[in-house]
Amino acid sequence: MAATKTYEYSVRDRAGKLASGKLDAPNEAVLVTKLKAMGYAPVSVRESGGGLNKDIELPFGNGVKLKDLAIMSRQFATMINSGLSLLRALTILADQTDNKKLARTLGEVRGEVETGVSLSASLAKHPEVFPPLMINMIRAGEVGGFLDAVLLQIAENYEAEVKLRNKVKSAMTYPVVVFVIAILAVIGMLLFIVPIFSTMFADLGGELPAPTKVLVWLSAALKVTAIPIAVLIVVAVAVWGRVKHLEKVRNVVDPLSLKMPVFGQLVQKIALSRFARNLGTMISSGVPILQALDIVADTTGNMVLARAIRDVQQSVRQGESLAGPLNNHPVFPSMVVQMLAVGEDTGAMDTMLHKISEFYDQEVEATTEALTSLIEPLMIAFLGAIVGAMIVALYMPIFSVFTLIE
Repeated sequence: MAATKTYEYSVRDRAGKLASGKLDAPNEAVLVTKLKAMGYAPVSVRESGGGLNKDIELPFGNGVKLKDLAIMSRQFATMINSGLSLLRALTILADQTDNKKLARTLGEVRGEVETGVSLSASLAKHPEVFPPLMINMIRAGEVGGFLDAVLLQIAENYEAEVKLRNKVKSAMTYPVVVFVIAILAVIGMLLFIVPIFSTMFADLGGELPAPTKVLVWLSAALKVTAIPIAVLIVVAVAVWGRVKHLEKVRNVVDPLSLKMPVFGQLVQKIALSRFARNLGTMISSGVPILQALDIVADTTGNMVLARAIRDVQQSVRQGESLAGPLNNHPVFPSMVVQMLAVGEDTGAMDTMLHKISEFYDQEVEATTEALTSLIEPLMIAFLGAIVGAMIVALYMPIFSVFTLIE
């Protein structure tokens, strides 16, 4: 006899009302056939989570990455452009999307669209999954009748953002790995190697050199404080994950990030690229300029730029140009201001914004490559200096071992 599994289902009855429940069946196909025989129209079916099969959702983040949204948007645009109905496209997306949370949400969106709710309104009910930029662009595409084109623009926007993030991550991976290895090497030597030498030095007697005394003291202190420090680090990471998006924290951290000696310019270029790309995409999609500025201010990732954009938004609301007020904010380079002014004069603001975004994407790539080439030898020298200094401090007393024995 075939083993049965418990499935959670969502269906519509003959009156069109949504209903949900659980049923046992050997597989999904048998369950769908059983539901249809009962007079229901299946909307979504998934295996019920329980024990080891239960979906695990991490407390940090919502589980839906920007890459998932980019893939979904491109597939969605392809299907709409190919003539598939909106409901059919949503059904296919919900079935083939790898991300379980996104697939579950798309199934809910499909059910809402089936009741007559617009796609943008359905997406807006899930702000933890779909960002405001995506929702407003889809709303503009629905009104203008070019939903497939808007979805392609969303996909290109998110793909460019993912590419930019990956460049920065790949450039920073090596230094971070070397730094972690250095920390682990130091901790390992202090906890396991130094105590062995310390016992040997104590048996031999005599006065230890100052560097060796410092090393022995650090080893003894780390034995006592290792667990509290580890707990403190875990707590600090958890707390930072919760408070890093608070306005009070960002008002302090974001200005400091722009003033960092080497990385400040990189942070500024990334924020400017994101600002230009998002604003250009929204303007080309038909989103009103004031609404676009309001959304873009929340997507730059830096409070300094966000405040500057809010000021520009107020100026534009009073009838001023977009480029003019940017001169009052040093965070926007003169090149950006001049290019936007030309875009306003020629009526090609979206094109100019995309050119700005492409320029800063190239700048970010060049900067990260330069930083990588600079940081790599520095980190190797740092690791060698730390480990080498500890080894020298350990072996200094051994030079006088024979004197102590005599």
